[in-house]
Amino acid sequence: MQNRSNLRWSVTALLLFATFTCWTASSIAAEPLRLSIWTDEASLGEGKSEKVKVPITVHLPQPELATGTAIVICPGGGYGGRVVEGEGHGIARWLNSHGIAGVVLEYRLPGGNYHRPMLDAQRAMRVVRSHAVEWKLDPHRVGIMGFSAGGHLASTIGTHFDAGDEKSADPVERQSCRPDFMVLVYPVITMGEKAHGGSRNNLLGPTPSARLMEFLSNETQVTDKTPPAFLTHARTDAVVPVAHSQMFHAALKAHGVPVELQEFPKGNHGYNGYQGEEWDAWQKRSLEWLGERGLLKGSP
Repeated sequence: MQNRSNLRWSVTALLLFATFTCWTASSIAAEPLRLSIWTDEASLGEGKSEKVKVPITVHLPQPELATGTAIVICPGGGYGGRVVEGEGHGIARWLNSHGIAGVVLEYRLPGGNYHRPMLDAQRAMRVVRSHAVEWKLDPHRVGIMGFSAGGHLASTIGTHFDAGDEKSADPVERQSCRPDFMVLVYPVITMGEKAHGGSRNNLLGPTPSARLMEFLSNETQVTDKTPPAFLTHARTDAVVPVAHSQMFHAALKAHGVPVELQEFPKGNHGYNGYQGEEWDAWQKRSLEWLGERGLLKGSP
C-alpha cells in the first residue's frame, strides 16, 4: 500500500514538474540577439570607412504576443555617450510586453563627424527589414524611437532617407531606410539658435558651417514624405527646451504629416529618472497612438 502511495505521489510530482517547466519555458522571452550591423567596415561617408563593430541588440517578443511591428531604439547621451539601459534595453523589454520587437542601436559617437550616427541608424533600419522574414516582422511596420540626442538621430532618419540601392551587391543596402513612424521623447531637433550646445558640438564640431547646421536642423528638412510622428516633452525641461518638439510638430503639420505632441506642464529631462507620472503617461499615450495606426495588431 505504501509503495502504491509513493508511486502515485511520484507520478503527480513529475506531471507538476513537467507542467511548471513548460509554463516557465513559454513565459520567458527568448535571449536577445546581438549582431553588428556592418559586416566588415563601417561607412564614414564620402567614400571613407573605418574598421569597427556597431552592435544592435534585438529583443523579440514572445510569439503569442508578436504584432509584426519593430522599433529601432536610439538612446540619448548628448552624442557623447549612450544611455543603453534606461533609454535602450529597458524600453525594448517594455515594447516586448506589448508585442513589439525592440532593436537597441549602439550607434557610433560622432566625434564631430555626423556621418557616423546617421549612417549607423540608416543601416540599422535596413538590417531590420532584411531580417523581417527570419524575425517574423512586417517590413512595412518598422519605426524608430529616440530619446534626447537619440531623438535628434531618430528625427534625422525620418527626414534624411532613401529607398535603398536596388543594384547593390549587398542585399541589406537594397532595403529602404525610411522609418514607417517615429516616436520622439524629449528630443533634440534643431542645430540652430536654440540648439542643445553639447549635442551640437559633439555632432558637428566647434565651428560648424551655417549650411551644415541647417542640414541637421530637422525642423527645416520636413517634407510631405516624412513619416508620422509622436512627440512628448515637458514645458519645464531645462536641458532641451520644449521648443525643439514644438518646431518639429509645426513643420510636420505644415506639410500635412500626421503628428501628435504630448506636452506636460511640469517634468524634467529624463522624466524623473524614467519613472513617475510623466514617464507612465507618455508610454501609455504612445501605445494608444501606435494602436490607432494599426501597429499593435498582428500581421495578417
